[in-house]
Amino acid sequence: MKVHQFLDHFGITENPFAQEDAQSDHVFLQHCLQRTHHPAWDKIYGNPHAPSTSVVFGEQGSGKTALRLQMVEQLRQHNAEHPSQRAFIIEYDDFNSFLDAFRERLHGRQRKQDKALKNWRLWDHMDAILTLATTKLANSIRDPNSVDPSQAVRPADLAQLSRLQQRDILLLAAFYDHNRDLAHRTGWHVLRRKLGFRTWSTWRDLLIGLVVTAVTVGLVLWLSEWRTLLEWWVAAILLAGWTPWLFRQARLMWRGWQIRRQLRVFDHHSNTLRKILLNFNSSEIVGQPMPALFRSDDRYGLLMKLQSVLQSLGFTSLVVMVDRLDEPHLINGSAERIRDLLWPMFDNKFLKHPGIAFKMLLPASVAHYLDRQDKEFYDRSRLDKQNLIPSLEWSGEALYDIANDRVRACAKLADTPPTVQDLFDTSISREELISIYSRLRAPRHLFKFMHRLLVDHCSKYTEDQPSWKISRETLHTSLALFLKDLSAYDQGRGTG
Repeated sequence: MKVHQFLDHFGITENPFAQEDAQSDHVFLQHCLQRTHHPAWDKIYGNPHAPSTSVVFGEQGSGKTALRLQMVEQLRQHNAEHPSQRAFIIEYDDFNSFLDAFRERLHGRQRKQDKALKNWRLWDHMDAILTLATTKLANSIRDPNSVDPSQAVRPADLAQLSRLQQRDILLLAAFYDHNRDLAHRTGWHVLRRKLGFRTWSTWRDLLIGLVVTAVTVGLVLWLSEWRTLLEWWVAAILLAGWTPWLFRQARLMWRGWQIRRQLRVFDHHSNTLRKILLNFNSSEIVGQPMPALFRSDDRYGLLMKLQSVLQSLGFTSLVVMVDRLDEPHLINGSAERIRDLLWPMFDNKFLKHPGIAFKMLLPASVAHYLDRQDKEFYDRSRLDKQNLIPSLEWSGEALYDIANDRVRACAKLADTPPTVQDLFDTSISREELISIYSRLRAPRHLFKFMHRLLVDHCSKYTEDQPSWKISRETLHTSLALFLKDLSAYDQGRGTG
């Protein structure tokens, strides 16, 4: 007997429990994304009109990625309903490129996998977030069709930007635009043209040098009989004419080198930075924050510039989704490395920055490190103010509701949508199923168990003599084997 034959009997057109990863789960994305939520949803999601941070610890399979996808979907709906009060979404969930670049910048023993992340600092997180936000904003301006419509920049808003706001966007793009399709300088100039930012006045020093050179050469040719006597004066005049241009080139080259040295999450070229910064008048960038020092102050200044620009473009809040911390190959699931990467972000000034909501969906394997921290850590992080959920737990009732939602969503051919209880023998009560589901703890474990149970049941019967109800014996035998495997898995990962 095949599983699909058993499901077809109830009008269920696809296996509700076949997928385990929310990002590739068709049933979840098509049917459960907006209506199946964790009981703590309101605390985690918050209110887009008053952005707030939430910190969630959950084991693998507890639904952290599903929560992220649900929050993104809810924010898209919010943006559609409130076009002048939109949320700018940053999904900070792919760390490999940042960590690879960071490791390459270290030297000697620091580059070892178990030591590299001990050098990671808060400003590295800020640089990574600014990179994601600036690249997304720049791509939206260059090509509005390249981003989600709820995140696109409207031409009418773009036309209202002042020159200083255009400068701020271009300054951020000079440091943080990391478009993979365009060369850095090419992408910057495309962005400049889209913004209508004029740079002709930045040619003044070069024009002065060229004019002085032309006039001097003309005088030398005209006064040919004085050429020998004037050659030292000619050199002095030419040097004086070119000094402003040479000084500016040297100063910006030095600044480009400083920025390249301090930005550790992706690689810059000093000369490219120099060429880009040449397009700004000196008066426009003097005193402006730049990521040229190992400190967070300049990054806070750049973050506020980003928020100010986004505010003018109709985005009143910034939402940063932090997820999949255990997946980068430099971390490789190690709780100690996750801690080294994560701990610098636990800074109350950063997490409570006005207008920004951090939604941190973190592995449960590092939660126990919180109990080992000293008073200084708690004074700095103020986790008591961050909507902390120490364990993303699911009750048996919640998992029963999830199973029901998925069964109904897939029962497209049933006249009356079945419930998950309809799959079992009548002697198995709803309360007994809820009690069993409570031992599974997480949605992924529920899906694995139900898939295994369906396979175990169908393997006991033939196609010509099927059975349309899962027996109590099959249920408890499959449960015992599954819980044994689950316990072995947990102990192998050090979580048992």
